Amino acid sequence: MARRRFFVPEVHDNHAELTGDDARHLTQVLRVEQGQRYEISDNATIFLAEVETARKDRVVFRTFEKLPPEPHLVHIALYAALIKFDHLEWIIEKATELGVERIFLVEATRSERGLERGADKRLIRWRRIALEASQQARRAHLPIVEGPVAFGSVLRAPAQHRLFLDELRNGKPLLRAIEAPALGDHIAVLLGPEGGWTDTERATALEAGWTGVTLGPQVLRSETAATAALAVLNSIYLTSATASK
Repeated sequence: MARRRFFVPEVHDNHAELTGDDARHLTQVLRVEQGQRYEISDNATIFLAEVETARKDRVVFRTFEKLPPEPHLVHIALYAALIKFDHLEWIIEKATELGVERIFLVEATRSERGLERGADKRLIRWRRIALEASQQARRAHLPIVEGPVAFGSVLRAPAQHRLFLDELRNGKPLLRAIEAPALGDHIAVLLGPEGGWTDTERATALEAGWTGVTLGPQVLRSETAATAALAVLNSIYLTSATASK
């Protein structure tokens, strides 16, 4: 059974410490005890560590082994249009579990008015959701969660493959959108709002060099489209990695 993995602020002199709510979650919910072994990450390196102190609001780990870095099959940045916050939180959680490295929130024409103002105040909560999902998924690194950003600035996103998820189904099937996947590719995925893209946004993205892609004949909710697209991309690169061995 895989060991649990926790993120710590830093590792110094072979020790790491969690305090406050983070420590209370470990001691009161997960019931960690002195002498138990876990994996910890300082968002740069993964360590095998042992609990040295487990008090109500303070947990100290002693590290004794660096674990080998985990290979990156693909680097994905998700550009998600602002939608209702409960649905957006679901996207952040699942995108984190599916390995997305960057999540940018985008102001789209059909995003509900006022969401961009509330988004600034929610970033701390969303990053917390990403932290908890990262620990559950045993990630080595936390995703970056930023925004909101303007639609126009997103179109300049650097990536080898820039995929525009389109509910009109005029684009390529996602499985065929990346003809020669190479391990370590950088991919940008642009996900629309609940009301869909406007004709102007669609035309602007395609003119900027994004590839329109479809997930099938059904019109999907934003959160469903995000999860489906990320799962397909992971499968493409996992298949490529397996075939190259």
